[in-house]
Amino acid sequence: MLLTTGNKSEMAVGYCTIYGDMNGGYNPVKDMYKTRMFLTARWRNANHRPWMKGPAGEVIPARIIEKPPSAELRANQRDDDSLPPYEVLDVILEGLVEKELSVAEIVAMGFDRDVVKKVENLLYLAEYKRFQSAPGVRLTQKAFWLDRRYPIVNRWRDSSGG
Repeated sequence: MLLTTGNKSEMAVGYCTIYGDMNGGYNPVKDMYKTRMFLTARWRNANHRPWMKGPAGEVIPARIIEKPPSAELRANQRDDDSLPPYEVLDVILEGLVEKELSVAEIVAMGFDRDVVKKVENLLYLAEYKRFQSAPGVRLTQKAFWLDRRYPIVNRWRDSSGG
């Protein structure tokens, strides 16, 4: 079975391509935020027990982990050219998705309002892509395909003053 590789951060903001990196029958990292992906990759390289399957040592090259994230749709493109750094993006997404916080509540945590609104907008715009994505394991409180689904034609937005 062909696996897809889009993580929760990318799926949330639509940084995935239908019939491209979304093409496959199952996504083992669909519900894992990008920052957690990096932590997990580093952990796997540093930890191995005799009972574990697979080789010991570095199995995910450091150059893969350290390479700036990019959709690689054009030369020298980086995700942080149009998104906040994943360390910021993932906290905002966790607020919007997992905790169902309003924009105003996330701004009160110290985030820039324009950045939070942009992330919220991308989250809603990408719903149609998530409807077409492969299933995957549930790792968080709110998996997109199980716990958080919005109509793709719904124009609803958070109106709590955020």
